[in-house]
Amino acid sequence: MPGPARLSEADAVEIWIARWLRVPLKALVARYRCDSRRIYEVWWEERFPASRAKAEAEFRRRHPALRDRTSYGYRRIPRTVPATGQMGLFE
Repeated sequence: MPGPARLSEADAVEIWIARWLRVPLKALVARYRCDSRRIYEVWWEERFPASRAKAEAEFRRRHPALRDRTSYGYRRIPRTVPATGQMGLFE
């Protein structure tokens, strides 16, 4: 089995697109044979800082039905309402 691959800018664009398609981090690590820190460097724009803008344009071209339903930032948007836990017991 070959060693870890170096990420290219094309890989960074694909990593952004995969994030917006909700591909799990574990799958990305396996696909690119790299440490998860390399993926986070792409998402935090420490490496390939222009890749997010390129990925957004490519995502809009490939997935026109999802273009208005996708947040193109690097932060996750919670899909559920936060649980109140047991705070209701104190009322």
